[in-house]
Amino acid sequence: MEFIETKLEGCFVLKPKVFKDQRGYFMESYNEEAFQNAIGQKINFVQDNQSFSTKGVLRGLHYQCEKHAQAKLVRVLQGEVLDVAIDIRPESKTYGQYISVLLTEENQKQLFIPRGFAHGFLVLSDSATFFYKCDNFYNASSEGGIIFNDKTINIDWNFPIDELIISEKDRGLPAIEKSRKVW
Repeated sequence: MEFIETKLEGCFVLKPKVFKDQRGYFMESYNEEAFQNAIGQKINFVQDNQSFSTKGVLRGLHYQCEKHAQAKLVRVLQGEVLDVAIDIRPESKTYGQYISVLLTEENQKQLFIPRGFAHGFLVLSDSATFFYKCDNFYNASSEGGIIFNDKTINIDWNFPIDELIISEKDRGLPAIEKSRKVW
């Protein structure tokens, strides 16, 4: 597996080696030793989550605060999504900056998002099955979020805004300057 660090420190794109033949394909999607050696830290994933969504669904931008902060390893099992991670670590030189990565069932890429980042994704295909590992358990009272169209961050979703399907909860999230602090 290839690990590519992004412009946001600690955030990596993972590209697996996929072995294809007439039967289909095989790939190693996670190897703890290789993963920890590549990112330079020990991560203990404790929870797996999976969601199914249709085209235009935007989920996010979410994060967990303080002792409930979560690192995530995300991927798409079926379909195609634009995955977004935003650095919200106050001391970071890339605070408020984001990356977006196209994750598809074809490219099999994954994105590692460390603690201190907000995360969201937009479904680009007719449907998508999204899967992610977390290194901490979800805690509702520690949840934070940032509105998807925050003018300071200025995410290019590359999708018609009037066709987005967003929950009422996510539509009511604050801008980054009014959001809960992670630490």
